[in-house]
Amino acid sequence: MARGGQALARVAVIVRAGAAPLWWLGLLAAGTGALLPGLTGRRIGLSAGAALFLVTAAVVALARRGRYTRPAGAATRAARGDFLQDRAVTLRVWRRARRRRLLTAFLAAVGSSFALPGAGGLLLAGAGAGLWLKAVWLGRRERDADTLWWVPADRITGGPAGASGTAYRTTGIAAGDAAPGGARRRR
Repeated sequence: MARGGQALARVAVIVRAGAAPLWWLGLLAAGTGALLPGLTGRRIGLSAGAALFLVTAAVVALARRGRYTRPAGAATRAARGDFLQDRAVTLRVWRRARRRRLLTAFLAAVGSSFALPGAGGLLLAGAGAGLWLKAVWLGRRERDADTLWWVPADRITGGPAGASGTAYRTTGIAAGDAAPGGARRRR
């Protein structure tokens, strides 16, 4: 690129962006669903939801890990002119691009409570917990490598592990306003 550089977004922040909305919408849907008696009853619905929570969290946390680490092998150092996007901007862009999907998932989780009370909401919360665990795992990998992984900011809406095969850009561990794993950096 010519003199201007490129805007870069943190990989772990993009992964973590979906964790909070899925978690809170899932808990809200589970709480709303627990108020309904449902076809199977609250106890069966919430028990099934707890099992779905655990399975979903494990599957989301463990699935496709190679797609996140493979581009790190061909990573290049970020250029001097590259702009490191703030964590808050990355979160806002990701969530704004997916707000309809999140609303649809919430409504589906509440609607499923007529059959299994709370189960759909706990499934949604499990997906959020799994994304959070995956971001923590990525942070551990970043700390071990003593580098932070970045992708071009236009990849935020498609996801950092997209099929385009773009290698990551790297910076030192102190760059940007997010800690390894995408959490807010403590000052």
